[in-house]
Amino acid sequence: MSKLDRRHFLAAAAATLASRALLLVVINKKVNAMTVTLTNVVPETGTPGPEIRPFRVAVSDAELSDLNRRVKTTRWPDRETVSDDTQGVQFDTMQKLARYWSTDWDWRKIEARINSFPNYITNIDGLDIHFIHVKSREPNALPMIITHGWPGSIIEQLKVIEPLTNPTVYGGKASDAFDVVIPSLPGYGFSAKPTAGGWNPPRIAKAWATLMQRLGYTRYVAQGGDWGNAISEIMGLQQPPGLLAISTNMAATVPAEISKGLASGGPPPSTLTPDELNAWKQLDFFYKKGLGYANEMNLRPQTLYALVDSPVGLAAWMLDHDARSYELIARVFDGQKEGLTRDDILDNVALYWFTKTAISSARLYWETAQLKGGGFFDPRGVPIPVAVTVFPDEIYAAPKSWAERAYPKLLYYNKVAKGTHFAAWEQPELFVTEQRNAFRTLR
Repeated sequence: MSKLDRRHFLAAAAATLASRALLLVVINKKVNAMTVTLTNVVPETGTPGPEIRPFRVAVSDAELSDLNRRVKTTRWPDRETVSDDTQGVQFDTMQKLARYWSTDWDWRKIEARINSFPNYITNIDGLDIHFIHVKSREPNALPMIITHGWPGSIIEQLKVIEPLTNPTVYGGKASDAFDVVIPSLPGYGFSAKPTAGGWNPPRIAKAWATLMQRLGYTRYVAQGGDWGNAISEIMGLQQPPGLLAISTNMAATVPAEISKGLASGGPPPSTLTPDELNAWKQLDFFYKKGLGYANEMNLRPQTLYALVDSPVGLAAWMLDHDARSYELIARVFDGQKEGLTRDDILDNVALYWFTKTAISSARLYWETAQLKGGGFFDPRGVPIPVAVTVFPDEIYAAPKSWAERAYPKLLYYNKVAKGTHFAAWEQPELFVTEQRNAFRTLR
């Protein structure tokens, strides 16, 4: 590239940054932020680029060195005064995490893994949205948009892309194939950070429908857990053209009388079945002892400056999402083998760190809190077919009786033997099998 061409390119990129909240893009220049490479961002004329632009991740060596320095120089608190995790993420777990992070972890491995898939950026409703899009070689593949949650990211779904798109190599049939679209939520990962309010689940659901339409899909399904469930269910309420059904691994099925009983603090009803009583106990624990992070992000997300300044602080905050997932992660750093590895966990934390999205991702809680409506697990009355997979150590394991009440067109229900909140990430084989089974009748 000539000096003149370089000046034209940088001038166009600067103009775009001024008008839209794009990720920072530079060529041969050291920056104080995540460095990425975008192809065909803006042509030299300064006119808008292609509707869908290829994207590539490239974290600078300086950023990697800075992270390593910060981990090694962590200012540690005192050890907890109890012998369990009732006061929060334990000192020993975080010490083991930091030691591995600073000595054995390698970002370049996950960077290469992300870049091995086709990544793109497209502007929807004024915001740049990042997504992975992998088309199956099978001609009749069913398109599926998969949405992550918090504290997740696209890294949650990387393990399931190839089995979903190329099933004959992974124990399935050609008729099981999916085309897969995996977007990063606004303010998460490589998507741009909203600079004004209003990016809530209904708006994201509309954006996802626009994305699928832009990709040329006239019939597709949606899947998600955590925020991904909320957004998929709202897509079901909005009923965009082409959306056939949704699949969830964290269903919203809690009946009104159960929610009221939990809020009152009284005992569970004597009429509950064993599965319903188990769900009651799980929800009771979560509401009383597991909502600290959500309360803060619902009310005061901007206060979380420390998460953008301390990688170990960010990791502790993210590990403390729910009791069962944290217990699994603690076992991993104790050297036990689980569905997640130490690298899995740190790859995801590092993605939040390099993209500086600790606060921008937390704002989704605040945005949702401004809406009128029910709680996160309250039924929404989704009118289209819904498939439910229950992982036993999710925040709560939705009973079939509740799912039948919540979803008038319950397409599929199954409770698997193992798994926590991060289903696709922790139990990819089970997750893939469930999606194949759930949507088989729609093909």
